[in-house]
Amino acid sequence: MIGTSLTGETAGHTAREWCEAHKLTAAINAGMYKTDETTHVGFMRFRDHVNNGKLNSYQSVAAFDPRDPNSLAPFRIFDLDSPGVTLQSILRDYSSAVQNLRLIKRPGSNQWGQQDRKWSEAALGEDTSGRVLFIFSRHPFSMHDLNQELLSAGIGLVAAQHLEGGPEAQFYLKVGETQVESFGSYETFFKENDLNPKPWPIPNVLGVRPRTSTTR
Repeated sequence: MIGTSLTGETAGHTAREWCEAHKLTAAINAGMYKTDETTHVGFMRFRDHVNNGKLNSYQSVAAFDPRDPNSLAPFRIFDLDSPGVTLQSILRDYSSAVQNLRLIKRPGSNQWGQQDRKWSEAALGEDTSGRVLFIFSRHPFSMHDLNQELLSAGIGLVAAQHLEGGPEAQFYLKVGETQVESFGSYETFFKENDLNPKPWPIPNVLGVRPRTSTTR
């Protein structure tokens, strides 16, 4: 995770700019943010840096940086309403965590009823192998319909959380000659069209760095 509260900057960047500035292979929204355009709406901690130390009502926490990499998965999405799961128990095992609105509860339960509201979506997922999934759709869906599409796609999705919707939602990837820059537009009651021409600056992202090569 990287963001303005960590770098000390006063303005956010697009996902592409965050990648270029911090040598990231890929980046996606870290989640929704408050009106100060710095503070995450739920709990967010990156190692020793706390962006927001307050837990809200959202039931999904994604955890990174296991304290014992030999016995713990490198990444996991936790449900706070599962037996024995608390923020304190997560932080005992992981040094980085971000709380967001839940889309899919483990092991693959759609948590959204049908509604008229829809939007472009950036989401974070976990599959049956424990892999991180960066999920993006410019096409607007209700979250019920998006969840159903993802669960029926055959990608082994077991858990997912909402990161951002509408024109703020974005994803960037650059690997070799392959480059993808995606950003949202439509959001019911806010921007009800597909005309957004460029990504918006955002204060916090989840990013991926290339693995450090090792000599055997």
